[in-house]
Amino acid sequence: MEHTYQYAWIIPFVPLPVPILIGVGLLLFPTATKNLRRIWAFPSVLLLGIVMIFSIDLSIQQINGSSIYQYVWSWTINNDFSLEFGHLIDPLTSIMSILITTVGIMVLIYSDNYMSHDEGYLRFFAYMSFSNTSMLGLVTSSNLIQIHIFWELVGMCSYLLIGFWFTRPIAATACQKAFVTNRVGDFGLLLGILGLYWITGSFEFRDLFEIFKLLNIYNIGVNSLFVTLCASLLFAGAVAKSAQFPLHVWLPDAMEGPTPISALIHAATMVAAGIFLVARLLPLFTVIPYIMNIISLIGIITVLLGATFALAQKDIKRSLAYSTMSQLGYIMLALGMGSYRVALFHLITHAYSKALLFLGSGSIIHSMEAVVGYSPDKSQNMVFMGGLKKYVPITKTAFLLGTLSLCGIPPLACFWSKDEILNDSWLYSPIFAIIACSIAVLTAFYMFRIYLLTFEGPLNVHFQNYSGKKNSLFYSISIWGKEEPKTINTNFGLATMNNNERASFFSKKTYLIDGNVRKTVRPLITHFDNKKTSLYPHESDNTMLLPLLVLGLFTLFVGSIGIPFDQEGMDFDILSKWLSPSINLLHPNSNDSVDWYEFVTNAIFSVSIAYLGIFIASLLYRPVSSSFQNLDLINSFVKMSPKRILREQIINLIYNWSYNRGYIDAFYATALTRGLRGLAELTHFFDRRVIDGITNGVGVTSFFVGEGIKYVGGGRISSYLFLYLSYVSIFLLIYYLFNL
Repeated sequence: MEHTYQYAWIIPFVPLPVPILIGVGLLLFPTATKNLRRIWAFPSVLLLGIVMIFSIDLSIQQINGSSIYQYVWSWTINNDFSLEFGHLIDPLTSIMSILITTVGIMVLIYSDNYMSHDEGYLRFFAYMSFSNTSMLGLVTSSNLIQIHIFWELVGMCSYLLIGFWFTRPIAATACQKAFVTNRVGDFGLLLGILGLYWITGSFEFRDLFEIFKLLNIYNIGVNSLFVTLCASLLFAGAVAKSAQFPLHVWLPDAMEGPTPISALIHAATMVAAGIFLVARLLPLFTVIPYIMNIISLIGIITVLLGATFALAQKDIKRSLAYSTMSQLGYIMLALGMGSYRVALFHLITHAYSKALLFLGSGSIIHSMEAVVGYSPDKSQNMVFMGGLKKYVPITKTAFLLGTLSLCGIPPLACFWSKDEILNDSWLYSPIFAIIACSIAVLTAFYMFRIYLLTFEGPLNVHFQNYSGKKNSLFYSISIWGKEEPKTINTNFGLATMNNNERASFFSKKTYLIDGNVRKTVRPLITHFDNKKTSLYPHESDNTMLLPLLVLGLFTLFVGSIGIPFDQEGMDFDILSKWLSPSINLLHPNSNDSVDWYEFVTNAIFSVSIAYLGIFIASLLYRPVSSSFQNLDLINSFVKMSPKRILREQIINLIYNWSYNRGYIDAFYATALTRGLRGLAELTHFFDRRVIDGITNGVGVTSFFVGEGIKYVGGGRISSYLFLYLSYVSIFLLIYYLFNL
């Protein structure tokens, strides 16, 4: 067993050959590599599958009672300074490894079909594999230096993936926004790491935990304010990566990347990195004054803002992004309350549920793009959807499972974990508990709103009013972006296609690739079945539906690993046994199990508030109209009321707050972007007019003084005597005036 742990260092490097070989192939043999591009999906999935099997084996050993294992070797030694690299295998590592690999495999299989038409297919799989390598390296790191190295690699991969369609200005802006926002948190993380080394003289987690435990006991020689500041800076890195307030603004714009990227980033990789860091450093945070209160406060604020921002969004992916933000706030709240087990439980259940929802949204967008005449701004806009359940039944079922799970309906995954967070919040702070329970109602509301607007009701009027012109222009949003359709150059005609280039590995069908896609707009030819597009949406291919079915099974059954009550022959649930080494490190002699009566009582309350949100959504978005802004039902309630105008103003105020993201982005654009630009212009003016003006003025003055003096020296003694007497007279006059 120890032999297996010793070689666990290979986990991050198993997926690495794929991006290396793709890069070398494109550099040395570009034509052959592009012609054989369909083979790269298979090694990507195969290598990540090997890591998954290895991670599952390590997890089984952890559940069966293995302790924490750390293996390090010295990289550099200089006097008293020693930098060590290694790997740390504990329950947190094994959980994160399984999440990364299982979700990653599903996303890769899904992407083989989803990206099959794209010219950047090879680049996509290279980025994906390197992202998996970076994240696996992050979760197996044994010290803060390794954490920081892989942390930056994860950020780089997210920058590349969000800006995958970099020729689109909106995608380029989105990846830059994510990059700059995360640089703020990453700079804080670096400062925090250096501060902890200043205090402890070590980067190793084991040393940090032991030293801070002693500092908490003896409280000698360390300024508590400085320690709290260092911990807050470490937490700032997690705030940016996990899209917590106030560094959450990059998350909705990250939707400009391909939909599989949204599933990967928002479920198992980038946003989970911040949660992982806080969970890893939780033994350190628990002994530092006030930092746990800061974590829980940021968590509850993020829960509130994420849920309220999701209420009125029209873009289906943006709505899910704000849902991710809110759910990550729940996890951060649980960590701030010290509920380590519950936080990781919700991280697991949310990862599978949200991956299912994002891949389901990709299938929806795919089906919408297949409709002739649907422009890019409509294929993700829920206003132009409705009645899709008849045409995409499998996607509808999978999306409904994810929706019910996020709402907290038993026996789906998120019910078990969210219920425990709500229960723990009552013990921690009644105010936080009231907010958390209220947001649970909003979560059920906005999730069912997404489902009702997308799938229920009659077929959307935009389908029914289709004119039937088969030469309608089409410019796909999930493929090429949100640029407005341009006029076709009739001299150019259709985009040239290379018949030697084929797309999909897992799918039996092959698709032609558009080699000039970024230069031209083409009449719509569907990439699903090589047939002309139909008037109505239709289901995605099997290779896109398979990941939905697998993730649907996870959503159904993964919650069973953390059922919190005692079971026959078991003192604790599987998750508690799995996490027991870490739980004992944080809370010795803890027992998280509850009895049946307590569990049922708490469950009735949490399910009731979830159904309340579903009921309100059903009232307001009942399937009678496809219009997003249909307020007929609300108006009928207040038609005869003298407070009708006030109520409508309140409704509009809430809608504007939600749709405009709480005006936080506008505030940043005004106070930071424009403010910094104004400061830069002022500094530029001061530099040119004042600094350069003084320097240039001295030179010009010297020139004119020299020119003037040149004409004074005429060679006549009488002139010299005249000037001398004039100066003496002036000085005597000044002396006389000052001595009056």
